[in-house]
Amino acid sequence: MKYVAPVGVLLAATTFLGVSAHAESGPVGGKDLGGRGLVVPAGVKAPPKTAAKSYVIADAETGEVLAAKDPHGRYLPASTLKALTALTLIPKLDKDRKVKPSSRAVNEEGSAVGLVSKPIYTVDDLFKALMLVSGNDCAMALAEANGGVAKTLQDMNAEAQRLQAFDTVAKTPSGLDKPGQSSSAYDLALIARAGLANDDFQRYISTKVDKFPAPKGYYEIGNHNKLLWRYKGMIGVKNGWTSKALGSFVGAARRNGHTVIVSIMRHKGYFWDEVADLLDWGFATRGKAVPVGRLVDPLPEPTPLPTGPATPLATPARPVASAPPTGDTAGAASGSGGIPAVGLYALGAGLLGGVIWLVYGIRRRSR
Repeated sequence: MKYVAPVGVLLAATTFLGVSAHAESGPVGGKDLGGRGLVVPAGVKAPPKTAAKSYVIADAETGEVLAAKDPHGRYLPASTLKALTALTLIPKLDKDRKVKPSSRAVNEEGSAVGLVSKPIYTVDDLFKALMLVSGNDCAMALAEANGGVAKTLQDMNAEAQRLQAFDTVAKTPSGLDKPGQSSSAYDLALIARAGLANDDFQRYISTKVDKFPAPKGYYEIGNHNKLLWRYKGMIGVKNGWTSKALGSFVGAARRNGHTVIVSIMRHKGYFWDEVADLLDWGFATRGKAVPVGRLVDPLPEPTPLPTGPATPLATPARPVASAPPTGDTAGAASGSGGIPAVGLYALGAGLLGGVIWLVYGIRRRSR
């Protein structure tokens, strides 16, 4: 076994320590982020008004949450979920690999770049169209390239857990509405912050116009993020809309060496000017007020276990002429129930590492 399975570790910890695998010590990011209302630092002017039901303004470098409204409220994310799709799949797929989309991908409903079932696209092309024009067909094609929708959703939800984006549940790779799917303004800010640390992710979200392959030549595609064209320092990220989710957005801008992230959810109308105002407030406030919370860091990756044969433990010498043990004697000689002592040692070491991983994760969530 190469890795300790996180689920198995959590179950083992629950059994042996009586610790809940979903123990909560308070809202992720700080106690002040647990409410549904507006949270603003003392001594500063409140952020500009917005029709969004939920939002977060954060400093990307420090992780400080500068202001928030219902930050952990769970809402349908629409196409902002594609930020998680990209963040999950970029490290897993060779960007130069050629992909032939299936008929299912080509006919995916909603926004699309217009794929055809021909091997004329690279993974890099699909990521660009995913983030520029919110191609649901590209989300499906990328999921298929990753081994299928089921595997991709498993990977996306595992990545959300690693980021401590515990409000997020992915049911589609595109963000199309589906029962049980959710995210929060806090989680979208976490995902955006993690994405900004990836050069390819940042390249995709920052691109304004690019060429996209066609059966005969190419055509141009343009980024749907309107603030890329009109807001000074805008880096990008992702906007989304469905009739059930309404408007959602997560974006980041950089000015004078500092980056501010703004995420909003469930906005009924035109939100671009309001997002720009929230970004302005973030730049004016960062470094001048006590934060109301914090964007937590990702959980550490599970530690790999050795894959080669284990080194035997020192055991007392046994007389050459002695007969092989049988019955209860055999069980005692091998450790327990016929398991070699070295196996028990490895199991115990793995369990100890898992418990440490669990406790560290709970402590991070409590912060």
